Amino acid sequence: MPLLPRPHHAILAAFSLALIAGTSQAADLTVEVSGAKSTQGTVSAALYGSADTWLKEPQKLQGARAPAAQPVTVLVFRNLPPGRYALSAFHDENGNEKVDTNVVGMPTEPTGFSRDARGRMGPAAFDDAVIDVQGDMTTAITLR
Repeated sequence: MPLLPRPHHAILAAFSLALIAGTSQAADLTVEVSGAKSTQGTVSAALYGSADTWLKEPQKLQGARAPAAQPVTVLVFRNLPPGRYALSAFHDENGNEKVDTNVVGMPTEPTGFSRDARGRMGPAAFDDAVIDVQGDMTTAITLR
């Protein structure tokens, strides 16, 4: 089999690298969370990749936490492959690293979801909160 002349090797290599670089680049998702009641504690968020894992803490893809800030706390999820994701967030005012609830299970700390989705008698559904990440982007969540 004859070898390609050297200039063709360089062109072929450059073309191959361009194809690889043009597909499935990891993205950073910046999340601007507003609605914290104070600057006490932290704001935490979790990223989920499917309805089957939605709100199941051990099955989250990534978590992020930062000191609560007003008017906005910024969290960043890095190196995400392109895809559909949904986020949940809460203001952990007392620093116990969980969403506190009352006797009937309703959150007593502010919570929120991507696309500002809301549930009817519970948390928002994955499909209502899903966002499509195809490259670096910023989204917002309002805690209520």
